[in-house]
Amino acid sequence: MIADTATRVQKHTAQHVNSRIQREIQERVSEFESSQDAESITRKLKELDREWDTERALQTNFAIFSMLGLVLANTVSKRWLALALGVPAFMIQHSLQGWCPPLPVMRRIGLRTSREINEERFALKALRGDFREAARSDSAEEILRAVKA
Repeated sequence: MIADTATRVQKHTAQHVNSRIQREIQERVSEFESSQDAESITRKLKELDREWDTERALQTNFAIFSMLGLVLANTVSKRWLALALGVPAFMIQHSLQGWCPPLPVMRRIGLRTSREINEERFALKALRGDFREAARSDSAEEILRAVKA
């Protein structure tokens, strides 16, 4: 019942959507592969740092709809409490199973998991050469520094 954290969203996403997302990652990284322009890669990495992943988008939406339900229950009708109570139930479902009603829509419009964003990030860092020194090192500290950079 409880899905693993790293792949739970992909497991509940249609395969053609997962494939499209992976293909787009491959295409973006391939664009940089030919030039290996460190400055362009750095700009793209900064974009990736600002990209919202599925978890952040879902958390924001859950909070907005829960508050909206409370406001509407207070001002319009107590029936709106169903929204305020239903949304957290979906959040629990998502945290345990990796699925909730808005997720298929979010995935179809291209929202990626943090893991998918990081795949692109680490591929670009490898192209830029961030791991060359770390690969020759036996120091965990140096390796982690290269990953965090």
